[in-house]
Amino acid sequence: MATAAVPRRQAIATRRDSAAPFRHLDLSLIAAVLSIAALGALMVYSATEHRLAAEHVAKTYYLKRQVMFIGIGAALMALTALVDYRNWRGLGLMILGVVVLPLLLVLSPVGSSTRGSQAWFQLGSFQLQPSEFAKVGLIVFVASYCAVFRGELDARRLATVLGLAAIPMALIYKQPDLGTALVFVAILMGMLLVAGARPRHMAALTLVGILGVVGVVHLGVLKAYQRDRLTAFLDPKNDSQRAAYNLNQSKVAIANGGITGKGLFKGTQTNLSYVPEQNTDFIFTVVGEELGLVGSAALLMLFAIVVWRTWRSAALAKDLFGTLICVGVLSMLVFQIFENVGMTMGIMPITGIPLPFVSYGGSSTLASFLAMGLVLNVHSRRFA
Repeated sequence: MATAAVPRRQAIATRRDSAAPFRHLDLSLIAAVLSIAALGALMVYSATEHRLAAEHVAKTYYLKRQVMFIGIGAALMALTALVDYRNWRGLGLMILGVVVLPLLLVLSPVGSSTRGSQAWFQLGSFQLQPSEFAKVGLIVFVASYCAVFRGELDARRLATVLGLAAIPMALIYKQPDLGTALVFVAILMGMLLVAGARPRHMAALTLVGILGVVGVVHLGVLKAYQRDRLTAFLDPKNDSQRAAYNLNQSKVAIANGGITGKGLFKGTQTNLSYVPEQNTDFIFTVVGEELGLVGSAALLMLFAIVVWRTWRSAALAKDLFGTLICVGVLSMLVFQIFENVGMTMGIMPITGIPLPFVSYGGSSTLASFLAMGLVLNVHSRRFA
């Protein structure tokens, strides 16, 4: 009897162990992400309904598409959390190859060019932007490479990972997409710092980065419109190219909101479409104008919960690989949130970086959910 009971207990234990990750899902993170996405869909609708009505198009056109993106993204997040992240630990170079291939193809005649940037594949009515998914691929690649050395990155190893990461960055800059290239830099700096890069190497990289930005702005590397967008926030009054128009209208919209906002769907700047790209890059202005300081603070608090839970997942991760994945996602989110919100208020340059889960766009939304799936994966297996 006792002997027969042992296999039975082992079978029960095995079933429990296989279900263990689902018992440790971070429900707070999931709730915060879905709340942000729901608010984002509402803001997308508010930013587009009047313009679409004037064009005799269904007012819910963008809303329906964004809700669809959120639904697909949530499913993608669940699937990503389902597969044990440790299965990808030795696949760093293969993942890098998967990242680089579509970036090469999008620069070929297969890619689609819009507003001077060749960064999309046109798939019917959907534009697939591979650079958004490349951010997540870079995170997994760098985590896989650095985890092998267990926190010891000497100059040769550091040069290797930087050289390999420079390949997708160069292809993205070629599109040209300077904003996404800057997100890559933020991801790399955050991950390398935690991965064990030496302080003198990080200081040298920071100095090179500063000199690189100065050189890019002043040595004619950028096109005129790119340079104007980056520098207009420093002196908008002397903006001869009117690149600061977006910034001026953005600040007016946020100022109009005051403490409690003008009310949902009642924003003047929003209803009159005074803020260009308001449903994408400048979506935060809708929050500021219609929901005011209170609504903006609530959104930022939700983002703070996401950042906190991601940091906690990094700290509790069972291995360095999991920690680095979470740190990469954290670096990506923090940079994008600070840059996007900052540019709408005139304290950061205009780079075209979307606000995660809030800005309209399929590729950005799906990639953000994919990144959250990685964090949930690491968190749920911290005891496994």
